[in-house]
Amino acid sequence: MNRIAQWLFDKPSASQGDVFAALDIGTSKVACFIAHLDEMGQPHVIGIGHQLSEGIRAGLVADMDAVRRAVSAAVATAEQMAGENIERVIVNVAAPQLLSQTAAVALPLGGREITGADMDRLIAQAQTMAAEDSDGHAMELLHTLPVHYALDGGHGIREPIGMIGNILQADYHLISAAFGPVRTLETAIARCHLEVERLIASPLASGLSCLVEDEMDMGCTLIDIGAGTTSIGIFFDGHMIFSDGLPIGGLHISNDIARGLTTTFSYAERMKTLYGNATLSPADERDIINVPQVGEEAPEFANHLPKSHLIRIIGPRLEEIFEMIRARLIKSGVSEMAGRRVVLTGGTSQLPGIRDLASRILDKHVRLGRPLRITRPYQGQRSTSPSLTGLAEATSGPAFATTAGLLISALQPDGLDPQSGFELGSGNGLLNRFGQWMKQGL
Repeated sequence: MNRIAQWLFDKPSASQGDVFAALDIGTSKVACFIAHLDEMGQPHVIGIGHQLSEGIRAGLVADMDAVRRAVSAAVATAEQMAGENIERVIVNVAAPQLLSQTAAVALPLGGREITGADMDRLIAQAQTMAAEDSDGHAMELLHTLPVHYALDGGHGIREPIGMIGNILQADYHLISAAFGPVRTLETAIARCHLEVERLIASPLASGLSCLVEDEMDMGCTLIDIGAGTTSIGIFFDGHMIFSDGLPIGGLHISNDIARGLTTTFSYAERMKTLYGNATLSPADERDIINVPQVGEEAPEFANHLPKSHLIRIIGPRLEEIFEMIRARLIKSGVSEMAGRRVVLTGGTSQLPGIRDLASRILDKHVRLGRPLRITRPYQGQRSTSPSLTGLAEATSGPAFATTAGLLISALQPDGLDPQSGFELGSGNGLLNRFGQWMKQGL
């Protein structure tokens, strides 16, 4: 079994012994989850902190000091709740910074048995093929994920180790990130006296928390629409085979509302949350909403508009986002492998009507996703299932899909090469066991 699928252990090893932490730095919020492993090896969330984000624009650091303040506040809240001090964190890298490519490699065997060292050589060979960006600058390689194995022309192989043949071929999905922005992010976190233990691509983290094994195996597209970015991940045969992202999200909708209705950004965000919808209905022409004007505090100066005015602003922007996603999926060349299944998550996915709109534009079956691999015990009951527990209802929704996925990614054996990635749903793996635990606990 290669290191990608090396999930067999009696007790999971966390990044800090029995305590490990995830830090999700987004455009609208910074979230920190701290978990620990009990004596039975069961993971529990013991600390939660989230803070309005500052200094991040479309997934990029725009103000180092503002990022430091937001991260420090979120981590301090989580540490106080957990009663623990953390030193290292698993951090996400926003999708628009990512470069996704496929590397095809081959290894002559001479009729002998495939060993773990052979798999290491394949991975190393694939990593040498990591591309530079469009300007010729080096990229930071984050993950080397297996896509496909073939032995002497025979396909459909999931685990080659132990097999005998002449030529082993493999396709790997390489996920790289822009070097400068990644180093800037790490520097901002270091100013909070924290070490970045591992960087995880945002669409991979969201997929880890929101997708069930059947979706990973049969083909599925994961779309995480956040505040400033949209992450796209295509999963097939238990692996993420493509990733992409857009520098656009829910904040762009709020900006459209503020400009279109000449109101403040904060009230535009509030109206989007309270009255927003992706599609019009006949009742929207009759329902009247109050829209305070910029610079006018007195309520008598507010505009009184049909709710349809608001929805006619929201709808076109969402349509644009899904049309851009559709174009990216077609351009990927692997959209057919994704099948007709889409899981929509992220804070913006909570807008009413967005599921139907996405289904119409993408021509796929759409479900709304939330972190499925993290559960919250029933009040007054002691959790007996080894599921990851401890998240309050407010922090277990779609907006925290990436944070939850980062926490799940921490549950790996010590020494696992972070660039070797994950095999989702491999036979006896942790994620497979995690899914079984979840089913037992529901």
